[in-house]
Amino acid sequence: MKKSRAAKSRAAKSKAAWREELPEPAYRVLFEEATERAGTSPLNDEKRPGTFACAACGEALFTTDMKYDSGTGWPSFFETLPGAFDTKRDFKLILPRTEYHCANCGGHHGHVFNDGPEPTGKRFCNNGVALRFIPDDD
Repeated sequence: MKKSRAAKSRAAKSKAAWREELPEPAYRVLFEEATERAGTSPLNDEKRPGTFACAACGEALFTTDMKYDSGTGWPSFFETLPGAFDTKRDFKLILPRTEYHCANCGGHHGHVFNDGPEPTGKRFCNNGVALRFIPDDD
């Protein structure tokens, strides 16, 4: 994993503390690298202007204008806010994938693929339970 501020932040809060603070599905995705079932997140249909933040630490990760409908059943984005994530290679499904984690708290969000739309060609396929939406009008 690329090193960033995550190592310092993770040391400040234990997995046990996150488990107490988060709903079980969010904890399992963020800190046990589980995957939510496709098509279950209400954030798939979220189109209001706003920011998608880490459900654990609140770090801003994406904006609505980075979001698109990938047809996969998970909230998808073609770009991230600068410095939002660290990445590592994942071989859990045999073929290598690039997994991404919140650079602030280390929470697992999903995988990035090279089949997204222009201008980046990227698809950040994110678990909805790992996100919190903050509308611009709040």
